[in-house]
Amino acid sequence: MRTDSIDHELIEAAAHVARTRCQGDNHTMAAAARARDGRIVTAVNAYHFTGGPCAELVLIGAAASQGAYELDTIVAVGDRDRGVVPPCGRCRQVLLDYFPTLKVIVGRPDHLRAVPITALLPESYIWAHHQLDTD
Repeated sequence: MRTDSIDHELIEAAAHVARTRCQGDNHTMAAAARARDGRIVTAVNAYHFTGGPCAELVLIGAAASQGAYELDTIVAVGDRDRGVVPPCGRCRQVLLDYFPTLKVIVGRPDHLRAVPITALLPESYIWAHHQLDTD
């Protein structure tokens, strides 16, 4: 996808949360997602040495708590101006399972693009296959 088709408002929402809420070692990543109804939901990770959840996973719960069960696009941004960070493997699988048609913003600042979650986890088992639109 071309950079101009990227949801820049979504990236800025995540970057704002990363700048203002990610303080110290417990919260180092922020995520933002656009719900199908246009709302933006944000969250931060909960780092813990036992393997606390990433910002993308916290965002799934935050979205559900706000009644946003369908997400179109998601992005994660690191603290300390690290910019857009792609989801880890665990997050890729969970995002695919929850939202098989989700778009994920990835790439360097000069080459951001929105890709289908399926492109980030090719040839995978789709647990939520019943949720795919078969039209």
